[in-house]
Amino acid sequence: MDQEPNAIGERLALHDWQRRMVFWTGAIATGAAAVLFAKGSEAAMALFSSLHAAAWWWPFVSAPVGLGLCAWLTKRAFPGAEGSGIPQTIAALSLPTEEARDRLLSLRIAAGKIVLTLLAIASGGSVGREGPTVQVGASIMHALRRIARFPAVDVDRGLILAGGAAGVAAAFNTPLAGVVFAIEELSRSFEERTSGRILLAVVVAGVTSLALVGNYTYFGSTSAVMSEPRMWYAVPVCGVAGGLAGGLFARTMLRWTDWLPAGVAVFRERRRVLFAVCCGLLIAATGALSLGTTYGTGYAEAKLLLQNEQAPAFGFALYKALATLASYMSGVPCGIFAPSLAVGAGIGAHLHAWWPLAPAGAMVVLSMAAYFSGVVQAPLTALVIVTEMTGNRGLTLPLMAVVLIGRVASALVCRESLYRTLAMRFLPRLAAAAPSQ
Repeated sequence: MDQEPNAIGERLALHDWQRRMVFWTGAIATGAAAVLFAKGSEAAMALFSSLHAAAWWWPFVSAPVGLGLCAWLTKRAFPGAEGSGIPQTIAALSLPTEEARDRLLSLRIAAGKIVLTLLAIASGGSVGREGPTVQVGASIMHALRRIARFPAVDVDRGLILAGGAAGVAAAFNTPLAGVVFAIEELSRSFEERTSGRILLAVVVAGVTSLALVGNYTYFGSTSAVMSEPRMWYAVPVCGVAGGLAGGLFARTMLRWTDWLPAGVAVFRERRRVLFAVCCGLLIAATGALSLGTTYGTGYAEAKLLLQNEQAPAFGFALYKALATLASYMSGVPCGIFAPSLAVGAGIGAHLHAWWPLAPAGAMVVLSMAAYFSGVVQAPLTALVIVTEMTGNRGLTLPLMAVVLIGRVASALVCRESLYRTLAMRFLPRLAAAAPSQ
């Protein structure tokens, strides 16, 4: 009789260690996948840039053909991999069964997300890898659930949240931003039972990324500060301009299908691949108008603007936003984190050229945060991500103010949360695709 309680206790302890190992293994795998994704993104962009340098017309071939191929592969082989990846992760949290979650989070979808995103970047699409990394991390964690017996709350709040948070942390090398993003955007709540696992996954994924690529700030570092009181006038200017632009972009992403003429809407529905080809032609034309600055993630352009090493091309912010929107409209895997930060950097550089209220680097950082806050309507996430990415603690107070202003300004033109609204659109499609009982 004395041995039976001991046996039960040993089994419980074994299950507890199995669950811990799942989180550790998943976090390590997420960190490694994020690093692999980042290296692949750099290689894909380098390939496109070299071909574009050799032939100015190359984007008019690569963008329509590449995005058309991406759209076809997404529809035929990787349904659920389209778009950012963050809405799929949010939608999966509200699905009641494992089978339903498998349609949005699986290793097959994660592999497709990486491959197709890299193909889109190599084709010249204005896409980022950070949002897709969230879905990849959540998919890895979700797939590992079979190793240990997890109750439903652990699957929903632990594995998926931890995987998404680890994806953000590893993609940007911003551990704190991963935790904040999980609280503010993925879950909109914070439960004590999941907090420790999220923190553990973020730490392990961050350490894995650090071990593989070393410590770095995403956009390098800037020492720009607002040393005089008059420079604070830049805060409301950047906040309102960035927030309104971000809200307009989010509203366009949510409503563009409603604004299409009837004939174009029918063409898009019946000829998805050809529609993606047309979007590729639009991306190539936009790139030509912007002197080649809108192709790819926008990372290099934003870094140069942030460090005040390059003046923005005429209309860069507008052209980059249009190229990002066209990439999203094509239906291919398309993260908007990095492109949005590039658009925000362009807004700040343009504002400084027209009205130099503060140092250029400071106005670029403020506008990045305001625009990002306006797009995702998550001011705390925007604050932490931009602060950690730039390594500039001297602008913390102005950034706090500007993300709140950007959020309020965004709500004037878009009252819906971008990622949550997109997430809810997956649910009816999943219900329609579910097998009848």
